[in-house]
Amino acid sequence: MIPSTSVAKLSHALPFWLSIALIPLVILAAKYGGWALLLPPAGAWWLYSGLDAVLGRNTENADLETTEEQLFWYRLITMIWLPVQLVLIFGAICYATHVSHLNGWEKLGLFFGVGVVSGSVGIVYSHELMHQSNRLERWLGDLLLSTVLYSHFRTEHLLVHHPWVGTRRDAVTAHYNEGFHRFFARVLIEVPTSAWQAEKAMLARRDLSVWDASNPFWRYGALQLIMILLALFFGGWTGLGFFAFQALVAIWQVELTNYVEHYGLTRKYLGDGKYEQVEPHHSWNSDHMATNWQFINLQRHSDHHYKPARRYPLLQTYDESQAPLLPHGYPLMTMAAMVPPLWRRVMNKRVRKWRGMYYPEITDWAAYKAGSFPPPEIR
Repeated sequence: MIPSTSVAKLSHALPFWLSIALIPLVILAAKYGGWALLLPPAGAWWLYSGLDAVLGRNTENADLETTEEQLFWYRLITMIWLPVQLVLIFGAICYATHVSHLNGWEKLGLFFGVGVVSGSVGIVYSHELMHQSNRLERWLGDLLLSTVLYSHFRTEHLLVHHPWVGTRRDAVTAHYNEGFHRFFARVLIEVPTSAWQAEKAMLARRDLSVWDASNPFWRYGALQLIMILLALFFGGWTGLGFFAFQALVAIWQVELTNYVEHYGLTRKYLGDGKYEQVEPHHSWNSDHMATNWQFINLQRHSDHHYKPARRYPLLQTYDESQAPLLPHGYPLMTMAAMVPPLWRRVMNKRVRKWRGMYYPEITDWAAYKAGSFPPPEIR
């Protein structure tokens, strides 16, 4: 239940503001180097996972009648993160290119930490913002994505991932037995192309050329160019290198998350180019308390795909009879994903259980390919 008074609302929203605590960890890493470089990833990954072990799961659901006014403090953290991230990235560039106490490897370690923050916080917040109808929030989401050179993620996520999740038309639905490293290489190639094609199709339906000024790729390019020029201004070519490195780390973070969210899950083909409606069981769900604070309830992913416009404080969780559950929060699951044999050992049996529960009529999953027209076993 979300409290009604302003003070109570602020106190109730405060756990979702813990991302601010990562900024001092980056500052300590920049000041001391060495062992302190472990602080940002430790804070983003291990701390929250440890808190999950202590606090457990949160199976309570917020009241869906909660008003926008009651969500003010929840929305505010996502809306103020842009200036925080700009200062973090460009402040770190300016600092690292003008100090001598950090060696080259330590500086890379620093920007690894910056990328962990811009990926695990910045892109997650941009994801929340891009799903809203409010024009300011959508612009803030675009600007956050430009700081990690991944602006096309908005188009791909809204026009490709959500409509086509669980099919081969969605590049970021990880296939069964597909290791993360192969997935990551594939996604880096396929996602920009699928995003471009989606915008091209949208423009064609309005009888407009892909080169029309309304194509958001022009905005994406302009915003990213501004960020590149800022990196050059504050740090020269070295600063640009640091900027690109943190962007790569951030992209790696978000695609690790994408990999975990839908691994091995598919939607049934109905014929005539149509698939069954997206339901909660087409996403892996997690209601671990602390990591949902960290990822502003993104781990309640089943409900996010079921109701994409629902704001994060209102996302509902489900029991195992309604949606498949991850054994741990995202930080531990993404660490497992980096070791494909470990990942398959943990997750493949869960995928097989999911198949038996929701699609017992499909007996030949080796032949089944989501997105074929039609799959062989349901002709």
